[in-house]
Amino acid sequence: MNSLLKSNEEIINAAKEIKLLILDVDGVMTDGRIILDNEGNEFKAFNVRDGHGVKMLVREGVKVAIVTGRESKVVERRALELGISDVFQRCLRKLKTYEELKDKYLLTDNEIAFIGDDIVDLPLLIRVGLSVAVSDSVEEVKERVMLITKNPGGSGAVREVCELLLKAKGVWNRIIEDYNKV
Repeated sequence: MNSLLKSNEEIINAAKEIKLLILDVDGVMTDGRIILDNEGNEFKAFNVRDGHGVKMLVREGVKVAIVTGRESKVVERRALELGISDVFQRCLRKLKTYEELKDKYLLTDNEIAFIGDDIVDLPLLIRVGLSVAVSDSVEEVKERVMLITKNPGGSGAVREVCELLLKAKGVWNRIIEDYNKV
């Protein structure tokens, strides 16, 4: 059914090349729910392990960017907490932003990974070197990616991809050893 899903070896080889991970927000960094109160406040829940994965990637020199169609102060705050400086909100033309990031960091498509979940993400997913869908993505996305996470959006899917990248780059065991030092 899915002709793009790759073998573990192909995924590891693609992951070794990644220098930039682009994240969608709603449905990827969160479970997709948007909670609004009567005062106009918007609430989103982020997974702490996803955030720690992003921080580990950033510490290892992998760039991380957020590209999302909605706009929220909560996203700005979360990006600041995680050390993500490239944040593009109310981004209705994600491909244009993708090209800007690619030019900014002088990258090729093969050096960029993207995690998406819905059809608005397809233009990026079909371009990047490592295309990833969270497990609860729409079928049209799952059919066009190299990898589908075990976890759904907002529940560890981003962490899965961060660990994959760190392991492929051969730094995961050193990271674990560093945490084990007293």
